[in-house]
Amino acid sequence: MNNRSEPRAMAALRPCLALETIANARDLGGLAASGGRRVAHGKLFRSANPALACAADLDALHALALDIVVDFRSPGEKSAAESAFGQRFQWLAVPVLEGAMAMDVLMPRVRASTAAQMHAFMVEIYRDFPIRYRDAFGTFLRHAEAGRKLLYHCTAGKDRTGFASLLLLGALGVAQDDIVANYLESNHWNAGFNERMLAGASHHGVSAEAMKPLLDVRPEYLEASMDAIVTAYGSVEGFVGDHLGIDLDRLRGHYLEA
Repeated sequence: MNNRSEPRAMAALRPCLALETIANARDLGGLAASGGRRVAHGKLFRSANPALACAADLDALHALALDIVVDFRSPGEKSAAESAFGQRFQWLAVPVLEGAMAMDVLMPRVRASTAAQMHAFMVEIYRDFPIRYRDAFGTFLRHAEAGRKLLYHCTAGKDRTGFASLLLLGALGVAQDDIVANYLESNHWNAGFNERMLAGASHHGVSAEAMKPLLDVRPEYLEASMDAIVTAYGSVEGFVGDHLGIDLDRLRGHYLEA
């Protein structure tokens, strides 16, 4: 990121939520934010897809008293088996990358690509987030501006969810190093799933080398988003406050500890 320090090493991982079947599930509480305050615990959660969770995990989510669950996946990433989740939670679809992440679209691309081409594909996706999908992420942030206790997710909880976290945490005044460190934790929490995907890649006619950039989160991915925001809008706070029309003081009043 231009003129920004390198992200700090992930020596001390923040704990994941104690869930058995929902990957990459985390409370954003505790992160240092604006004015020496911290993000409040128990109000903002991020995760991979929770909709096929076991009964115990669904009960644990229910106990969080969530006001809304925001889903960044497109229709092609969902299944009929997820319908019970929507009956139990207020589940809002805010699709980002509609069609691009459907398996029947994504797998042919990976088969035909090198690792370098898939890396470039991911960088371009992140560059597009604040430009092509500003309305979708604006919808997400308006629910946060209303002070809702929310969980937001995509499929693996790393790319669309990672960019949403950049906007939300940046608006709350969390330092860029801490935002990047939080983003990179997905590599740890998704490690088992990623290893299984790489081990089985050849069965789908895909090389593990070409698959890896799709599964990883990398600093240069988020850097592409940040550089696009700085170029077009000046800063994350300017993008969220001036261009998306979110009241930053109101947002911070909801989610920062006094």
